[in-house]
Amino acid sequence: MNSIRNNRMQPLDVTIIGGGMITHDLLLPSIYHLQRTGALGAISICALNTPPLKALQESPDIMQAFPGQSFTPYPALAEPPTRDFPDLYKEVITRMKPRQAVVVAMPDQFHYPVVMDALRHNQHVLCVKPLVLKHAQAVEVEQFAGERGLFVGVEYHKRFDRRALIARRHYQLGHFGSFVMGEAKLVEPYFYRSSNFQNWFTTDKTDPFVYIGCHYVDLVYFITGLKPVEVSVAGVQGKFPNGKEGFLWANGRVRFENNALLSVINGLGYPDEGAGSNEQCLTMFCEGDGKSSLIKHDDQFRGVTHCYLEGIGGSKSHYNYINPDFFQLAPWEGAGFKPTGYGVDSVATILETIVRIENETIALKDPEALRRRREIIQAVDRKGLIATPANSSINELVVEAARLSIMNDGVPVTIHYDGNPRVALRR
Repeated sequence: MNSIRNNRMQPLDVTIIGGGMITHDLLLPSIYHLQRTGALGAISICALNTPPLKALQESPDIMQAFPGQSFTPYPALAEPPTRDFPDLYKEVITRMKPRQAVVVAMPDQFHYPVVMDALRHNQHVLCVKPLVLKHAQAVEVEQFAGERGLFVGVEYHKRFDRRALIARRHYQLGHFGSFVMGEAKLVEPYFYRSSNFQNWFTTDKTDPFVYIGCHYVDLVYFITGLKPVEVSVAGVQGKFPNGKEGFLWANGRVRFENNALLSVINGLGYPDEGAGSNEQCLTMFCEGDGKSSLIKHDDQFRGVTHCYLEGIGGSKSHYNYINPDFFQLAPWEGAGFKPTGYGVDSVATILETIVRIENETIALKDPEALRRRREIIQAVDRKGLIATPANSSINELVVEAARLSIMNDGVPVTIHYDGNPRVALRR
């Protein structure tokens, strides 16, 4: 992570909406580091109730890595752990100074109202993927944010994996030819079923393809520039420990505009006793003039293996395939430990872009400041590294098509781009 600190830079305050797993494992460590390098100021975290906030404040890993740093919890930790505050985030956003940063880390179905509330109160946004579940909502977010010169970045962190960036460069240079057939897999740990997932990961709300399969569909689009035109997703249902029904496994097939096919396997079922924290990989076969080519990423095997005296992590496993590339805490020249990896790079790049937008326009008066903010945002849209509503709304079409398909027993759903982008069951 590169700090953008300089003598004139004004740090921005950040409010994280959601105190769950992604906040603990990626967002808060990345934001804490940006705070101690001077890019960010005060940090607030708003959750439904106090238990996740208390867990964040008392996390041994976070406390060791960021000694002396803290955040303001909403609700206050003195509140009873059983009392819920579903609308408190609105009050917290209302109190923020204009054009700071709101990080949306809620379950998928809550992204749209929270993002729109942040924009209405003149805040920039970082949102975990997918941005929203409907293409029309993505268009609304893009237009509303554009009118106000506010930046919205979607945290598709696989775009910042060096493997993906290298593949994108070679594909754009024509070194692979054209993508024709591929397979992707991302299976998260079984113990997710006993987490808060069981309260929101229900059949009527989401499924493994929408939740994590979208990473690899976006990645193929990111590498190749090819738009998906048809999606078919079949799910396997099961019960969570609390008795709620959910799609625990999903198998998707995505057809792209050049007729290429990508198979995507997802689930909440990687063995807790397994050596990896999950299983994930991507294979892409391509064709050129009289020959074929290959892109193959075995993302669960990173060449590092540890066996600990005591079990660590959510599954408390002893023998582990270590991923040094997504997120790790490592010694550095400062206090505590430094978060490293492409997950950190993704969060940092989005938030540093927001800081840059504000600092490059801080001395300007409207309408000149608004015009300049829009110019910077449009340049980021064109660059296409950070996912934004303008350059990645194909993802909303894909997840919308996926939900329509899985709720209709895997019937193929066509994505139409002509004039009015939309999805429809294939006739």
